[in-house]
Amino acid sequence: MVAHPRDPDHRIDVRSSSREVRAFVDSEIIAKTHRALCLFETRHPTRYYIPPDDVRREFLIPSRKTSVCPYKGTASYWSLRVGDRVIEDAVWAYLDPLPERADIKGYFCFYPEKLSRLDVEGEPATQAAPGQGIER
Repeated sequence: MVAHPRDPDHRIDVRSSSREVRAFVDSEIIAKTHRALCLFETRHPTRYYIPPDDVRREFLIPSRKTSVCPYKGTASYWSLRVGDRVIEDAVWAYLDPLPERADIKGYFCFYPEKLSRLDVEGEPATQAAPGQGIER
């Protein structure tokens, strides 16, 4: 068992998207893709996982933080450094996910609330739907 016991009513769906997803810190584009994976998880907002080739990794600083999800595995974190500004633990990825979530392996995901902006097709990404929480 990884983390807390699994909830039989919990569901995760991952879908490929060709919609443009962009992550900004101030006016700097940190990530831009037309190949995001949209992760839909029970009681959580939609998360946009971005392929590593579409993330400007020169802005990423490895963090010591990790977290464990019983449905995805252990997440590794990165902080963002843009100029003199450092945003702690703003990005995560599952480098060695559980077998059932191999589709998101190595893709980066950003906390929208830690960025200046995360948009999908030029519109702000939804941070949470009514009754939904933020991924831990």
